[in-house]
Amino acid sequence: MTKALLLIDIQNGFCPGGNLPVAEGDAVVPVANRLIESRAYDLIVASQDWHPANHGSFASQHEGKMPFDMGELSGQPQVMWPDHCVQGTADAEFHPDLKTAHIDYIQRKGENPAVDSYSAFRDNDKAALTGLSGWLKQKGVTALDIMGLATDYCVKFSALDAVDMLPDVKVRLIADGCRGIDAKGVEEAIEAMRRAGVEITDSSMITA
Repeated sequence: MTKALLLIDIQNGFCPGGNLPVAEGDAVVPVANRLIESRAYDLIVASQDWHPANHGSFASQHEGKMPFDMGELSGQPQVMWPDHCVQGTADAEFHPDLKTAHIDYIQRKGENPAVDSYSAFRDNDKAALTGLSGWLKQKGVTALDIMGLATDYCVKFSALDAVDMLPDVKVRLIADGCRGIDAKGVEEAIEAMRRAGVEITDSSMITA
């Protein structure tokens, strides 16, 4: 069995002080570091939101739109976000306390200004793949644990896509290693993941 840990968007932009902070977002960092050091995983993978400055999901790119208004992008409803995780800025960097030296593979996403990419596996319109599923298959991954930010957006979509695109892989969510934007949204996201076949677990249950 080849086990991989997928860290979703543990970046400055989603932590306190960032441009799109998730409450207690930095609380996931010690959980990630414990798991990285536990030697329970053969591979450590991380996704990184990596937007161009003119990304279409930014409210600043749409006249009259404010952050968190609803709009449309690539033919789908789209939350208009504050500018965040712009390529090459400190906001896009991984949290400074995250043990990045142990990461085997980084999957950047959200680089196409015409479509958003919550999932680490593909764009929101499901037209373009990031390449992560192919890399995991190539490495023979049979078990994938997922954690990070934010539960009700990028974590949820990544977990659902993992189930869909890697049918032979056991997918688990490390719930205490996630934080979300909206309490109701988190509850609904966890239920959606559970219904799709994602096992919900806790970092304390993971041993080498």
